[in-house]
Amino acid sequence: MRLLVAEDEKDMNRLITRALEKEGYGVDSCFDGEEAMDYLESAEYDGVILDIMMPKMDGHQVLKKLRARGSNLPVLFLTARDSIADRVAGLDLGADDYLIKPFDFDELLARVRAMMRKRSGHKTSVITIGDLKIDTGSHEVTRGDRSIELSSREYSILEYMAMHPGQVLSREQIETHVWNFDYSGGSNVVDVYISYLRKKIDGKENVKLIRTVWGTGWMIKEGE
Repeated sequence: MRLLVAEDEKDMNRLITRALEKEGYGVDSCFDGEEAMDYLESAEYDGVILDIMMPKMDGHQVLKKLRARGSNLPVLFLTARDSIADRVAGLDLGADDYLIKPFDFDELLARVRAMMRKRSGHKTSVITIGDLKIDTGSHEVTRGDRSIELSSREYSILEYMAMHPGQVLSREQIETHVWNFDYSGGSNVVDVYISYLRKKIDGKENVKLIRTVWGTGWMIKEGE
């Protein structure tokens, strides 16, 4: 999943970004509301962590513009304000969640995971496709009684595919959602990672879950 972090406190921004990247998210970061809008207009994100008190354009203004354009992008507000009125105002504008500073990073990560599950329609942290189980909380992946060890990038691609079961995903879609603006890989890097995943997920299994749709992309689908 690819996230945007908009937070004007540079140390806080860096800590949030590192925590999310450690969890396997693709992350872009910015420091004011106008810059946030530029990012949101230039790339496709799966969610936004948005500080309210930012220069140039505050978080409420960013969200208002976003919703006015018809976007239902999940938004988690960060704020030092803890009054009920402030929280109500943000939620009424269309925020999905609210986290008050100072906060525990484990709670932040849990709220982000919950926000991603809500968007994809999954009610628990475990995604099941056939006999494949992906725990988005612990990042544990199993197929049947076999535990599968994945690199952070392999896991990110698998999770993105699993969030869209049965949907054909192009190379460009996977690049957009798994890497950030700093990505400078080769044109076949997604193909290479899909090959790695195939060996680890499908291997010698009789039923193959990762499928190629020639000329279009790949999808993960329960065996038939």
